[in-house]
Amino acid sequence: MFNIDLSGKTAVVFGIANQRSIAWSIAKILHESGANIVVAYQNERVKETVQSLTAEISNVTLIECDVSEEKNVETSFDQIETKYKTVDIVVHSIAFAQKDDLGGRFIDTDREGFRLALDISAYSLVSISRHASKIMNKGGAIITMSFMAAEKVFPGYNIMSTAKAALENEVRQLANDLGPDDIRVNAISAGPLDTLSSRVISGYRDMKKAHLERAPMKRNITHQEVASTALYLCSNMSSGVTGEVIHVDTGYHVMGI
Repeated sequence: MFNIDLSGKTAVVFGIANQRSIAWSIAKILHESGANIVVAYQNERVKETVQSLTAEISNVTLIECDVSEEKNVETSFDQIETKYKTVDIVVHSIAFAQKDDLGGRFIDTDREGFRLALDISAYSLVSISRHASKIMNKGGAIITMSFMAAEKVFPGYNIMSTAKAALENEVRQLANDLGPDDIRVNAISAGPLDTLSSRVISGYRDMKKAHLERAPMKRNITHQEVASTALYLCSNMSSGVTGEVIHVDTGYHVMGI
C-alpha cells in the first residue's frame, strides 16, 4: 500500500469492461487511497459486470456514458456535478477499433474504420476533458492510457497506432490549455497487458513475447505497476508533471533491437 492519501477526492474512471481492464486496476488503487470513485461504463452490455466488480468497494457511483455521443458526456458530468459538486481526477482508458482493422495491412483501413477508431479512442479524451475541466478543482489530474505503437510500428495494431499517436498529441495540447487552471494532463504508455481489447489484436502474442525477451528487465509488466504509476500521476506527488507520456514497460522503449 502506498502512503498517498486521496481522502475527500473524487475520481471519475472511464473504461472498465471486466476484471482485466487497466481502468479497474486503477480504480481499485485510487479507492484504496481514499478517493470516491465514479465509474462511467459504456452501456447496458457491460453494466452487470461493472456492478459485480464494484460491489466490493464503498463510495462508488455508476453512470452510463457512451462517449461516441457528445450529449452523453455532457449529461454524465452534469450528474456528477449534482452529486459531488466537483471532481479531482479523471481516468480515460478507452480504446476501440473494428476487429477487421486490427490485422492485415494498415493501408487497407477503410474510411469509416479510421473515423470510428479516432473518434472513440482519441477524440473522447478531448470531449471528456472539456466537460470535466468545468467542474475540476485546482490541482486536478487527467490521465489517459497509451502504447508504444504511438511511436513505432507494431504490425497488426494498425489504426490503433494512429489513434494512440493522436492521443499523445492531445495530452500535450490539453496540458497547455488546462495548465493555467492548475489541471495536469498526462499519459501512461504501458507495455502489453492481457485485456479484453488486446486479445483481438493480430500479433498480440508476438508483441508480448518480444517485450519479455528484449526489455531490460526481461519480463512483462503487471496491471499493478500501471495502477501504481496512475496513482502517482493522480496525486500531489506529481504536482509539477504535465504533458508527459510515462513509459511503464520494464524499459522496452529504450531498446534499439
